[in-house]
Amino acid sequence: KMTCLTDAYEPLSRIIPISKNKLTPYRAVIIMRLVVLGLFFHYRITNPVDSAFGLWLTSVICEIWFGFSWILDQFPKWCPVNRETYVDRLIARYGDGEDSGLAPVDFFVSTVDPLKEPPLITANTVLSILAVDYPVEKISCYVSDDGAAMLTFESLAETAEFARRWVPFCKKFSIEPRTPEFYFSQKIDYLKDKIHPSFVKERRAMKRDYEEFKVRINALVAKAQKTPEEGWVMQDGTPWPGNNSRDHPGMIQVFLGETGARDYDGNELPRLVYVSREKRPGYQHHKKAGAMNALVRVSAVLTNAPYILNLDCDHYVNNSKAVREAMCFMMDPSVGRDVCYVQFPQRFDGIDRSDRYANRNVVFFDVNMKGLDGIQGPVYVGTGCCFYRQALYGYGPPSLPALPKSSACSFCCCCCPKKKVEKTEKEMHRDSRREDLESAIFNLREIDSKCTNYTTTSMSGPCLSPR
Repeated sequence: KMTCLTDAYEPLSRIIPISKNKLTPYRAVIIMRLVVLGLFFHYRITNPVDSAFGLWLTSVICEIWFGFSWILDQFPKWCPVNRETYVDRLIARYGDGEDSGLAPVDFFVSTVDPLKEPPLITANTVLSILAVDYPVEKISCYVSDDGAAMLTFESLAETAEFARRWVPFCKKFSIEPRTPEFYFSQKIDYLKDKIHPSFVKERRAMKRDYEEFKVRINALVAKAQKTPEEGWVMQDGTPWPGNNSRDHPGMIQVFLGETGARDYDGNELPRLVYVSREKRPGYQHHKKAGAMNALVRVSAVLTNAPYILNLDCDHYVNNSKAVREAMCFMMDPSVGRDVCYVQFPQRFDGIDRSDRYANRNVVFFDVNMKGLDGIQGPVYVGTGCCFYRQALYGYGPPSLPALPKSSACSFCCCCCPKKKVEKTEKEMHRDSRREDLESAIFNLREIDSKCTNYTTTSMSGPCLSPR
């Protein structure tokens, strides 16, 4: 018990500097290249070509620009760092299970065209989110359908039904990865280290259920290849509101959640919400950023989790404990208040071992991003990022209120006695700024008071970004 109590007050993460034996030779090479570059520019500038002065000047300008770009590219690689998380300390501090003190997390998944972004891939992404190793009542998945396609809606309904079997199966046998397509495609001995004698039988049944699920999804895709002249019609006979993808009302449908369907073992499932934002002609609202803003507003009313993790529809969670690793930074009292977001690297499947076309982006994620983390913080790459919600809302207006002007008596020293100035202009400016910073544009406490019914409560090597 004393050990657990000690772990609860230990830091939840730490920085692991790169060994100097690895960095020193690389830095020496950078300095050597910089010296050679300087000598090269000195020679080029001091030896102009008079017979082709315009061409010489153009080439020198281009060379200087490329040299300057190279220098900027070396800064992120000068001081890279690694980070290590302690999930066991997180559990010791905040607990686990239903009474856990872990913060809720809202997942955002965005898709537009189901014919270009196959619904089966989106379904696998959603299933990996619903099956993460995190308290189910603290997980919510919002799927943004910016194309208002009935195919996406129906495939999400099929996904919700299949999740009732897939989620308990993953948690019962600690399945990794928790994406059925990639789990069943692994060529490994799945009988190794499996204690439950019923695992083989249940795995075969689950694989058969998944194959049937794929057949149903592919049937929906085949059906959607040709749109009826009168438009799509829902099961109750009413027209699908999104038949005109550029002019339709907002649509929200909750498939799973606190009051929705439970899994086949009778346990609660994470929330699954379909969202298609309102579209009207004449407005430029067909981009991903606008869809994310719509999800921020919808989730603020339904769940209002303090943290948001967004994924593309084809990027699944390949580590079920990734959310806990992000919370090791976000919920750490020593560093959490200074962190705006945690950016996870991307890992890609289906690439040859040699990676001859550099599709894995190893240099970017394993070198540049870690180098930026050592300087100040990584850049946001658009997916696989856990945000602090309040940091997205912002604090205060862009301009501070004007300071009160001095009264006329300040110029009439012979008529009015001088009064003691309580605060200088600098202090008044600082106080007014502090008041603005303390009042958020979108007050989370106001949402909590309105939505009490809802607010009761391998991604590895993340990088941090300060606020």
